[in-house]
Amino acid sequence: MSSIQQISNVANIKIINKSEHSLPSYETSASAGMDLRANTQESVTLKPLERTIVKTGLFIELPVGYEAQVRPRSGLAAKKGITVLNAPGTIDADYRGEIGVILVNLSNENFTIEHGERIAQLIIAKHERAVWEEVNELTETSRGTGGFGSTGTK
Repeated sequence: MSSIQQISNVANIKIINKSEHSLPSYETSASAGMDLRANTQESVTLKPLERTIVKTGLFIELPVGYEAQVRPRSGLAAKKGITVLNAPGTIDADYRGEIGVILVNLSNENFTIEHGERIAQLIIAKHERAVWEEVNELTETSRGTGGFGSTGTK
């Protein structure tokens, strides 16, 4: 049995589907994300640099300690220049509203979103909670305060 077939990290997530589309699902046994589909009354056209919130008709109840991440679909981004503006968008465990996707058109051409179109990916992930420990100094490292691009070579 392959390691992919032995995956046992499964979370049961409650979902209400008010769309006519099937529930999001994993396309392969090793997929991390599930496609989200547009649930629109009519087509929506995004002009270059325009953004909009596209509803999905999905409502979820995550267990505490989990989040849902809304991420771009790589094919849509690469081929059409359409991406999720706040990627990854975070859905918290206490949110009960409809999942909406903030899409932006980064191309030079209009893009029309059709009802049922796959518009983003949804990833379910565990997360940690931090407890701040205020101190007067931090441990020294070789990187120190080097920021953006400081670890790359010229």
